[in-house]
Amino acid sequence: MSYPETVNLPFNGEIIRTRFTQLKPDSVSADGPGYWVLLQGDTLWLREGDLHRGELPEPLADAGKALRFGEWDGAPVRLLSLSKSDEVPQGLQAVPWTELPDQIATLYGVARQILYWEKLSRHCSRCGSGEMTRIAPTWGKRCGGCGHEHYPHIHPCVIVLIRRGEEFLLARKPEWAAGRYSLVAGFVDFGESLEECVAREVFEETGLTVQNVRYVGSQNWPFPSQLMAGFVADYRSGEIAVEEDELEDAQWFTKERMPPALPPKRSIARWIIDNFALKDTVS
Repeated sequence: MSYPETVNLPFNGEIIRTRFTQLKPDSVSADGPGYWVLLQGDTLWLREGDLHRGELPEPLADAGKALRFGEWDGAPVRLLSLSKSDEVPQGLQAVPWTELPDQIATLYGVARQILYWEKLSRHCSRCGSGEMTRIAPTWGKRCGGCGHEHYPHIHPCVIVLIRRGEEFLLARKPEWAAGRYSLVAGFVDFGESLEECVAREVFEETGLTVQNVRYVGSQNWPFPSQLMAGFVADYRSGEIAVEEDELEDAQWFTKERMPPALPPKRSIARWIIDNFALKDTVS
């Protein structure tokens, strides 16, 4: 699969723009039958490779409150979070998100972020009250105890390819699959611009300094709720000194000498590597 621009990557809304319309939260009983995003951990329950449509299977009728969050192909689409103990009904299949086709994976990502927010906002983080009510017509919630208003949290992160002539830096975390290398990445800190975050993260994790930091695109990343801002930067100075609390290894690679494994094609990390490290002509 080829993605011309980052906007075309999975989890970005552009690729489902003609099929999905996000709506404000509402009750499951309002609109009649429709599509179902049946989430169980990192899997989505599908029927013959597509979303289940119609009434809920009988075993799921009392599985919990569903939430309408939009329209899919002109019909209501609802989210239902399932417990680990729920068994997959006959006719449905539990499919890991990594095996979902791009459009369904993107809808899964929207639903996953909404579910994360719903769980995160059950109690007020200011006073601890559990009396949270929806602020219509938004996803926000107001605390019934102190009146503080809360809105969904999207966490900005940077991810960067560092180039030194024909070489480029790739790093790996110890928890990743064996042999997989990717780009340096990290969360934006207080008082930082995105470019400042790039410089800090690179120095803290690898001991290198960079220059000529250029933004190249972004990707929504719903694990659980990040916005990945992609950059390319040029090496300035320093020798690799890995921060062992963050990384297991970091090395300079070339097109002729690559690591055993790279990030998946649907990630902005791989898009940046493909477009700014492995192409014959790069900007």
